[in-house]
Amino acid sequence: MNHLGNPFIKLRALQVQDFDSVMRWNKDKAFCLANGWETGRSEDELYVWWINCVKRQSPDFLRMGIQYESRLIGYADLANINGISAELGIAIGESRLWGLGVGTETLKLLMNLGIEKFGTQVFEAETHEVNARSRKMLGNLGFTEISRIGNEEYMGKESQLIQYRYNRGNG
Repeated sequence: MNHLGNPFIKLRALQVQDFDSVMRWNKDKAFCLANGWETGRSEDELYVWWINCVKRQSPDFLRMGIQYESRLIGYADLANINGISAELGIAIGESRLWGLGVGTETLKLLMNLGIEKFGTQVFEAETHEVNARSRKMLGNLGFTEISRIGNEEYMGKESQLIQYRYNRGNG
């Protein structure tokens, strides 16, 4: 897939042979805490999850791999795709890459994919109140806060969930 601002970041199909990357993410405690992964999951359990990610096909859900330089560093989702809107989500599996703009570039690519492949006009996202980097990223991309509904554990602590929306028609 083409790149936008950073030629080293691409979205691509997930592959079974990417499983070594998943095993590395599983050892990154910060990643596990931020993404609700149990720490110390068995290789067999992770492999079953990964095969499901690779093979899952649904008309309203798409999971792509985030490739940085030549390695898989995470995944990005378009969910609840319905012809006009979709939810965005990303998980960067290498916490040492957080805060370097990888997420922002990934979301730009994911939004372009949603527009080109599905005609998406409205993008929604959700993050935790305490996740300042994610909130800043969404703000920088033009998302606006629309609600504060629900709570969820993030980094081992309960946190308010914040919902965001970006409407292409308002840009």
